[in-house]
Amino acid sequence: MLMRWQVQEAKQRFSELLRAAASGEPQIVTKHGEEIAVVLTMSEYRRLKGERMSFTDYLLQEPQVGIDFDFERSRELPREVDLSE
Repeated sequence: MLMRWQVQEAKQRFSELLRAAASGEPQIVTKHGEEIAVVLTMSEYRRLKGERMSFTDYLLQEPQVGIDFDFERSRELPREVDLSE
């Protein structure tokens, strides 16, 4: 649930704020009624920033539902390589 936290409350209940943000809902921090910061998950931050995920990170993330990889080894013979100069 999207929540607004006053700075003092955010400091006192920081772990709760982080848990709420980790659940996928951005958490807004206010100071004197003005929105000054937002706490997001790293994946949402990267998406908004436009960072591309590395292939390794992609493979290590949570499994994708409905994606089935079926890799077959090539039956072709290896190509010849000329190592002479």
